[in-house]
Order: sequence, then C-alpha cells, then structure tokens
Amino acid sequence: MSKSTFLSVTTEHALRALVCMAELPEGQAIVGSRLAERTSIPGNYLSKMLVVLRNVGLVRTARGQGGGYQLAKPADQIALIEVVKLFEGIDCEPQCLLGEDHDCCDEFACGAHERWKHVVQVYTQFLRTTVIADLSNPQGSKDG
Repeated sequence: MSKSTFLSVTTEHALRALVCMAELPEGQAIVGSRLAERTSIPGNYLSKMLVVLRNVGLVRTARGQGGGYQLAKPADQIALIEVVKLFEGIDCEPQCLLGEDHDCCDEFACGAHERWKHVVQVYTQFLRTTVIADLSNPQGSKDG
C-alpha cells in the first residue's frame, strides 16, 4: 500500500496511465514508451498493466502510424471503482483499522469501528462517483 492512499502502487499507476490517456486529444493514441515516460511508470510494469486494462475493455491498442494505447470508452464512463476492483480485488474496501488479524464487524466492533466505518463509506462513495474524466480535468466539474 502506498503512503498517500488506501491503494496499491499498481492501482495508482493504472489510474495515472488512464488519466494520461484521457488527456489526449480525441482519437489520439500514445505509444507505450511515451506513456511510461509521462506517467513515471517503468515500461515493463506498464505494459503488464495495460494488458490487464485492455482485457477488461478499458484500453485499446491502435496499430500502425499514430498507433499506441487509448481509452476504449469515454473517460466520463470509467468509474474509479472499476479500476480499483480490478487491481485490488473484489473486496477493495479498507478493512478494520486495527489490522487484518483483528476480527471486527458490527456485532463485534473495535473501538474505532463506527468512525472507521464512516470513513470507508465516504471512500467507497468517492470511488463509485468519481470518473477518470474528473481526474484529468480537475478544474472542471461533472455538471458542466
């Protein structure tokens, strides 16, 4: 897990790569080496991630002159939760604040459970309602 978020480095890299592609002019693709350079992601690592993203239909490859990688669907239709679930697994919500070995639930709650539960709900809502386009255009808004 990275220091800045609840997300793994792989997920952060995938989000950065998708945001970079979202910032390209309509219909333009970016070659892998340039994408790696612009996102500061090691090339071999990036290419493995792009295969995963392509296999689930988030990225497509274009061959020939002007070829490379591009989003397979509009950036405003790619929710962060799709990417997070892909790389973090189906259970991508942060677990008990006291750690994996601590058995915590509503019935057997730790001292932080109620407050932490609220943080997790806000975090999950953020992932569900935020799309790649929101990250590629931070001054803009979803509403126009």
